[in-house]
Amino acid sequence: MPFEQIIFIALIIAVFIMVLFIGSSITLWIQALVSGAKVGLLNIVFMRFRKVPPKMVVEAKIMAVKSGLEISTDDFESHYLAGGNVMRVVQALIAADKANIELNFNRAVAIDLAGRNVLEAVQMSVNPKVIETPVVAAMAKDGIQLKAVARVTVRANLDRLVGGAGEETILARVGEGIVTTIGSATTHKLVLENPDMISKRVLEKGLDAGTAYEILSIDVADVDVGKNIGAELETDRAEADKKIAQAKAEERRAMAFAVEQEMRARVEEMRAKVVASEAEVPLAMAEAFREGNLGIMDYYKMKNIVADTDMRDSIGKTSTEME
Repeated sequence: MPFEQIIFIALIIAVFIMVLFIGSSITLWIQALVSGAKVGLLNIVFMRFRKVPPKMVVEAKIMAVKSGLEISTDDFESHYLAGGNVMRVVQALIAADKANIELNFNRAVAIDLAGRNVLEAVQMSVNPKVIETPVVAAMAKDGIQLKAVARVTVRANLDRLVGGAGEETILARVGEGIVTTIGSATTHKLVLENPDMISKRVLEKGLDAGTAYEILSIDVADVDVGKNIGAELETDRAEADKKIAQAKAEERRAMAFAVEQEMRARVEEMRAKVVASEAEVPLAMAEAFREGNLGIMDYYKMKNIVADTDMRDSIGKTSTEME
């Protein structure tokens, strides 16, 4: 095959590959051109090498131009390469512009890269969101528990959206305010008669400081009476005092029983000594008889005295029993 034919075939293949490669790019370039968006053809081609979807960038550029926003193609590419959502940022900027909300591209990009939904934030700035607190239980000074549920109307604060606390902080602060307000009430009836006192006192605390939202209103949706915590505490305290008194009484009883057992042991010891001493009396008397220190008449006198003593003891016991 001649060399000229080889070159011709190679050129045809190269042109065919170029047409296949830049065919879609030409379509996007024409679409941007007729829409008034300035996106160069080579820029669209090189987006593929930078791993940036050209279709998405061109559509975002057309949306911005048609809405009167001037955003460069490089800004779209940079935000995409940083991991951001380009279409959501453009939609948020368009929504903010139509609602006369001040929001520039850099702030929208920062909000998006911070992990927050910038489009939802703009929509919340236009249409405030209502979040409902869980049931908050608190006790008034009279010991009655109250359970309250509040609805908090918030609006997104775009200036504090980056680095500001979220809904969980708002709910926690509102719950703390409800507990404080109910706890400072003299009686639970006062709160039931004027539930708006909760809203007024909680709003006065400036609970939206440092958060990504601005609290517009706090409305108490429901207030229910719970348990009589004061009575339960008194009952528990009385029960505890009772158990303490029982424990102390049991301790005293045990000590008394121990003293009684000790006294009985001493009495038994003394009785044993008496018995031992009495056992030695006959031996001593026998020894006295042998040595002549005790006569028969002395022995009989002693026996008479013992008998007389026993008789008197018997008579004394009988008289006591009769009385």
